[in-house]
Amino acid sequence: MTRAALIQLTASDDPDANAAAACAAIAEAAADGAHFVLTPEVTNCVSASRARQQAVLRTETEDGTLAALREAAARHGLWLLAGSLALKSDPPEERFANRSFLIGPDGGIAARYDKMHMFDVQVSETETYRESAGYAPGDRAVVADTPFGRVGLTVCYDLRFPYLYRALAQAGAEILTVPSAFSPGTGPRHWQPLLTARAIECGAWVLAPAQTGTHAAREGRARQTHGHSLAVSPWGEVVADAGTAPGVTYVEIDRDAVAEARRKVPSLTHDRAFTGP
Repeated sequence: MTRAALIQLTASDDPDANAAAACAAIAEAAADGAHFVLTPEVTNCVSASRARQQAVLRTETEDGTLAALREAAARHGLWLLAGSLALKSDPPEERFANRSFLIGPDGGIAARYDKMHMFDVQVSETETYRESAGYAPGDRAVVADTPFGRVGLTVCYDLRFPYLYRALAQAGAEILTVPSAFSPGTGPRHWQPLLTARAIECGAWVLAPAQTGTHAAREGRARQTHGHSLAVSPWGEVVADAGTAPGVTYVEIDRDAVAEARRKVPSLTHDRAFTGP
């Protein structure tokens, strides 16, 4: 069994303040015996203002939040999923990257994943997102080995594309990570059912640390997110729900539960070629 900790944040558009809050939560999780700690999407900066992002975001090598998270993982000797960080891309790409990092207990980066699916939606007349205008999509699925299982990395809107999760599971992923800043317009109806479906379809643990609440903004409108960081077992049981308050939520990850679920329902081996429609 591995004790995992889902960190739920209400990050602002101030990266330094967000890094301090994330590191404090990591220290709390480490003190409570967590060996795998996960932070949400855009841990370093939640902002609806491209001008603000342009002013405060940095490249991967310059990003202070990433440096702080790597140092925290090494100090506490734990595995850390930096759910995602908003980063400036290397030229000639002018858009930002939404990048997830799996960090080892030595502080080294074990895996990187750039969010593939861009949240370009109009949830309502007042809630519209065009993520692809500011962020460049990734094009590579990623799995990484840890002592407690093979991890498949995804981010937020990826959740609506089950073929990605199936590919990760068929590549051996036993834990699927879904750090998110989920919309309050879709969250109440879609968040838990989609996470549960991915867990059942793949016979895998799904760990989904989330942003929550109203996010303070020095520039632009203040964004809101759904919260409810969730952990779902390979059999589809919601074993942890963080509600809507910032904090740390714990779950015991049993690797044997993956093998048991896949033995009972071996659907990952039952694909068939077909034609049409």
